[in-house]
Amino acid sequence: MKKLGLILSIFSVLTLVSCGIYSFTGASTGDAKSFQVNNFQNTSDLIEPGIERTFKLNLQDLIQNQTNLTLTNNNADLIFEGEIIDYYISPMTATAQNTAAQNRLTIAVQVRYYNTLEPEKDFDRRFSFYYDYDARTQLVGGELNTAIEEIYNRITQDIFNAALTDW
Repeated sequence: MKKLGLILSIFSVLTLVSCGIYSFTGASTGDAKSFQVNNFQNTSDLIEPGIERTFKLNLQDLIQNQTNLTLTNNNADLIFEGEIIDYYISPMTATAQNTAAQNRLTIAVQVRYYNTLEPEKDFDRRFSFYYDYDARTQLVGGELNTAIEEIYNRITQDIFNAALTDW
């Protein structure tokens, strides 16, 4: 009985130690301890008020929830900045009466990522995603919030993967 208890104890310790090394998100922050997300200015032709702040907060939340990095306002090891460069709606499918049956909202963000500890990992890239919706629907209120949330979830995850994983 003592041997079984000893074996279970060793197995439990090894399991806990090995889980500390593994990251469920695949994030690799290296020696970085902190990150900052600077303001993302909205430079698109069509301006939707507040989407730049929402984007910044979504990116901060994702990084905080999936890493052990500390959010700071300056002198961070990892720095994210850029602009919202596109925000536009385009028709996707037509009806028999030559009107739009479905529209697509597309948002694109230009991101500059700086890793002050490993500068070879820096990048300046464009990330974009879209949301399709019924053309009879006005893209306001809850529908707009849903669209922006879905788009930002995808874009921020793509940025996270590009910066902090080897995908």
